[in-house]
Amino acid sequence: MAKITYIEHNGTEHVVDVKPGLTVMEGARDNGVPGIEADCGGACACSTCHVYVDAGWVERLPAKDPMEEDMLDFAWQPDPATSRLTCQLKVTDAMDGLVVRMPERQI
Repeated sequence: MAKITYIEHNGTEHVVDVKPGLTVMEGARDNGVPGIEADCGGACACSTCHVYVDAGWVERLPAKDPMEEDMLDFAWQPDPATSRLTCQLKVTDAMDGLVVRMPERQI
C-alpha cells in the first residue's frame, strides 16, 4: 500500500492507504475524500480530478501524456509544473508518501 496525503483547499488533510494498481483518483473516491469529483470516471475526458502535486514529487512521477496536457487546459487555475489529473497517476509502491493538494474548485 502507498500512503497518499490529499489536502483540501481549506487545509484539511486526508491520509489514505491506496492499493498499487489503482489511480490516485480512485484512492480518493474509494475513501470519500472530498475535492476530487472525477466526473468522467477516470477516462481523462474532463479536469475534475485536478490536483497540485507537492513540488518534491513532480520529477518522481511519470511524465504527462498529451491527452492529460490537453485536459489540464480546462482545469481551475492549472500550474504548468505541479498540476496533474489524478486519474492519470497509477499508484505504485514508490508513491508512498505522495502529497497532493486540491484546487479551490473543480471545473
